[in-house]
Amino acid sequence: MSFRVGNCSGFYGDRLSAMREMLEGGDLDVLTGDYLAELTMLILGRDRDRDPDAGYAKTFLAQLKDCLALTLSKHVKIVSNAGGVNPAGLVKAIRSIHAEANIALVRGDELGVGAHAYLGAFGIAEALRHGADVVITGRVTDASLVVGPAIAHFGWSRTDYDALAGATVAGHLLECGTQSTGGNYAFFREIADPLHPGFPLAEIEPDGSSVITKHPGTGGAVTIGTVTAQLVYEIGDARYAGPDVTTRLDTVGLSAAGPDRVRVSGVRGEPPPPDLKVSRTAVAGFRNELTVVLTGLDIDAKAELFRRQFEAATVVAPSTVDWTLTRLDRPDAPTEHQASALLTVVARDPDERVAGRAFVNPAIELALGSYPGFFATTPPGRAQPYGVFKAGFVPQPAVTHEAVLADGQVFPIPPPQATQPLQPLTGVAPRPTPVADETGIAVPARRVPLGTIVGARSGDKGGSANVGLWTRGDDAYAWLAASVTEREIRALLPEAVGLPVTITYLPNLRAINVVIDGLLGEGVAYNARFDPQAKGLGEWLRSRLVDIPESLLKEVTA
Repeated sequence: MSFRVGNCSGFYGDRLSAMREMLEGGDLDVLTGDYLAELTMLILGRDRDRDPDAGYAKTFLAQLKDCLALTLSKHVKIVSNAGGVNPAGLVKAIRSIHAEANIALVRGDELGVGAHAYLGAFGIAEALRHGADVVITGRVTDASLVVGPAIAHFGWSRTDYDALAGATVAGHLLECGTQSTGGNYAFFREIADPLHPGFPLAEIEPDGSSVITKHPGTGGAVTIGTVTAQLVYEIGDARYAGPDVTTRLDTVGLSAAGPDRVRVSGVRGEPPPPDLKVSRTAVAGFRNELTVVLTGLDIDAKAELFRRQFEAATVVAPSTVDWTLTRLDRPDAPTEHQASALLTVVARDPDERVAGRAFVNPAIELALGSYPGFFATTPPGRAQPYGVFKAGFVPQPAVTHEAVLADGQVFPIPPPQATQPLQPLTGVAPRPTPVADETGIAVPARRVPLGTIVGARSGDKGGSANVGLWTRGDDAYAWLAASVTEREIRALLPEAVGLPVTITYLPNLRAINVVIDGLLGEGVAYNARFDPQAKGLGEWLRSRLVDIPESLLKEVTA
């Protein structure tokens, strides 16, 4: 019988009712919740600076207050990284609301202020083997929340690489909640019931294969498309490195297994790398932003006038100042919105006073003495702290990974004995689709949005952005893989000019993955661009016009 693991959270702030929905909606063995991201770690770190007892996801505690008794009565285990930067504090808070529950702690990720190693799954497994009802962790890999329970249930060893890799894929598919069940899906208009997607669950088998599904009667959908979309989200190349196993994403096979059921099989694993990834987040200074609206005629001249006036009135210049003019206007616009452009100035400085009101006050003074039609989107405000993210690495043995049981027993988790240095695996591009047939006549094509036949999902990986692209047919994939080159990416996404671009080919999934290094500056908290987490980057790419063969377009309309 398969082992059923569900998810009730993909981020800190996800649907509060999801834990109860998952517990009441059907059978589960384990319910997981992922609450951490790079930005979240910075937020929780600041919480703990203000209050030593804080630093964990308070919404998770609220969910447990509502659902812990139900969880215990249904014999469902809870595993979550909601401990954030203070997992021991969360364990203490849970015990205060339910003294009888068996609460275990996984610790060892904290390596210093703002530095946290991504721990693996064997500490979670050890806690569950010893009867924990709830396992609370700090920073572990997102997939470990699923892999740990599977290790405990099936008794996998450190060298069961294929099984560990299969469960890692299942964990990656669950970690972002409803993104596997139709949420944020490129072809959302095909989802019959998109209003309230159900959260996903995985039915895991002893060999690590799984079926991704959801509770009966819940909204959304589980299809090969929705699963593919999540599978290519926030990945690098075809070797997906983790603390316990390196998963070969180029071996993943997906197949339909019934309504709202997708089978994941064939996944192969390799020994993990010798080093653990370390997330290092810190407040780097203070940031302030002002956006003014430029309407009607002479947009460029208005922007130049305001910038010259503003810079002339600045008393102390911040360490960095960035200007962006966003042209949303059009001639003879039927609404004022459509006649307007946005001019944004952003300041960053280590000194809050320099980036604060002293920086934006000139805008107030210019209100009646600048370009015609002057107004701002919001009143000038105070500077706010901003963070930076840097990835680091430490040898696996350098981390003290431990499972702490409710009775105080401590079980050290040794590092893997066998490791393998990580070698990038970007794959080989398929043969290009011919632009002419055998007679030399050009293949008919039409200039339409890329998204007519291509799905996308994008996100952040530190300071880099990833865009996963996939198709739903072999011919469309051959065209996609041959057409979307590094040069084409830079042409379609001008922000990528001058930045390293890496493309990985995943033919089993009819997908490619594009990574643009440095697009997000120093990470999400740095807020380097209009879309700081690159969430809309894939949809922008899908909207760009490209020449697509008529034969592929006929398949879409057939």
